[in-house]
Amino acid sequence: MHFHIITLFPKAFESYINESIVKRAIESKTIRVSFYNPRDFTKDKWSRVDRRPYGGGPGMVLEAESVLKAVTKALGRKNRRKVKIIFFEPGGKQFDTVYAEKLATRLKHVILICGRYEGVDARVKKILRAEAVTIGPYTLTGGELPAMVMLDAITRRLPGVLGDDESIEERRIAASEVYTRPEVLTWKGKRYKVPEVLLSGNHKDIEEWRKGRT
Repeated sequence: MHFHIITLFPKAFESYINESIVKRAIESKTIRVSFYNPRDFTKDKWSRVDRRPYGGGPGMVLEAESVLKAVTKALGRKNRRKVKIIFFEPGGKQFDTVYAEKLATRLKHVILICGRYEGVDARVKKILRAEAVTIGPYTLTGGELPAMVMLDAITRRLPGVLGDDESIEERRIAASEVYTRPEVLTWKGKRYKVPEVLLSGNHKDIEEWRKGRT
């Protein structure tokens, strides 16, 4: 899986992709992550890519041409049937586990367009036939955080990333409550015990307990 991220702030991703599971996935070449900064594709001598919106209004809007050129670079000569172009916006399709699974199993390339300021010129989405997606019913400063969420959720579903298919929570029975040692935790004079069923060794009862807490 190759993630192509269109962003004005590629350094915002550095700490995340260089840690833990995502880092290992990159090192094992299970995934690739490439960045394309619209500032590198603008004609403006100052590398400016934000413009005032037509019709007035607050803030600035990312121009279409530089974003389109960045996406064109990412696309290259790839088979469009193996590519999904994502355009982040609050009113888009809700990103969830099913959506992540679909991308992980059907595609080779995902292009994530990270907006900033008041957004990206709407013609970009129309020209690219990009799918509008949201990670939740709220507004963020830019598309970088949603891109990281999608990258993580998709990556962990790729074969070999977690080592064991059952490590993917949605594919096993997992309780919202989990416990580890010590069996009895004493905190500020109070004792907190691990549920007896988890200590019983009775796998059938344990699975029933977990089902009741999923």
